[in-house]
Amino acid sequence: MKYKLVFKRRLFALLAILLAGVAAFFVFFADYLFEGKRQSVPYSQFYSLVEQNKIQSVSIKSDCLDYSLDGTDYRTQNPDSPLLKEFLLRHDVEVDEETDGAEIFSIIMDVAFYLFFFGIIIVAFRKFISPNTFKVVHKTGKTFKDVVGMDSLKSDMKQVMDMMLNPEVYRKKGMRMPKGILLEGEPGNGKTLFAKALAGEAKVNFIPAKATDFESMFMAIGPMKVKLLFRKARRKAPCIVFIDEFDGIGTRRNYSGSAIETENTRIVTALLNELDGFEATEGVLVVAATNSIAALDPALIRPGRFDARVAVPYPDEDARCQLVKMYSGGKNFAQDCTAEVLARKFKGFSCAKIESVINKACMIALQKEKAVSLSDIEEASRQV
Repeated sequence: MKYKLVFKRRLFALLAILLAGVAAFFVFFADYLFEGKRQSVPYSQFYSLVEQNKIQSVSIKSDCLDYSLDGTDYRTQNPDSPLLKEFLLRHDVEVDEETDGAEIFSIIMDVAFYLFFFGIIIVAFRKFISPNTFKVVHKTGKTFKDVVGMDSLKSDMKQVMDMMLNPEVYRKKGMRMPKGILLEGEPGNGKTLFAKALAGEAKVNFIPAKATDFESMFMAIGPMKVKLLFRKARRKAPCIVFIDEFDGIGTRRNYSGSAIETENTRIVTALLNELDGFEATEGVLVVAATNSIAALDPALIRPGRFDARVAVPYPDEDARCQLVKMYSGGKNFAQDCTAEVLARKFKGFSCAKIESVINKACMIALQKEKAVSLSDIEEASRQV
């Protein structure tokens, strides 16, 4: 199938080149093919005949003048004089100016250039502002069972999920769903996983985005993408919009005047407008993840926009024990490498680091062709 597609494309390109060549041939050589042979005469003789009013019509071409006299076709050189046409008209000669083949080709090339130029602009615009920029995930495949720890946060989110699915019930009680939830914590502790699990648990649409999605080499593209994201979220409600690396686009506004700061200010302003522009009853929940709340613009994270701020800490000993059991499942560990022992050794490790250390230890043990030991774990901890 792939080879057939490549063959069709090459055949189409070959036919296009062939047609362009045939068109160019007819443009430049049509006169010689279809007009027959004409007798050449000096321009002085032609000029004299015009003065004597013996010539009724003349065809002006780029390099010659064609006329007929007494049933015979003649051709003379074109002096390319700006007064030639006036001279002929004053002697009642019917003038026919033919478009030159080179001029036609030049027009064709100009049209082709503008089509190519605007085509590039349209393609670039569709790439940077495409309706498919932000994918809608209908099923994340994650639930709260996949999230280790965060029990209190899971409990709080159950009520939020119920509000999202039944906004009218809570509106009659005078309550509204939070517009936004801000997750703060060190990298690797499960902020993204929690957002996916929240959407999966609520069985609502999930639209993931990250700070780099709003960056562009063109000014004003970032704010347009913000509007596109929230417009899509309203259409796909109920849904969760997850913005990762939120501090990458929501930093404090700086009015220094530089292009980068100006664009950042526009993005933040667009976010403020969108967060204020939709009602909580619309069923759109914004979940943003950041490594530092202090870096964010105060207007962006005030109550009414992000109503809940949740710290995602390093896993405690019980969570670490569960993580070890999950990541070590199906692997060959020595008897002294129990989940409880490893949980104590992994104190202060993030979820991602625990997984990386266990994976690295397994690789070390595989090279030695033995079960994973505590020494392997310690060596892997130093390398990760």
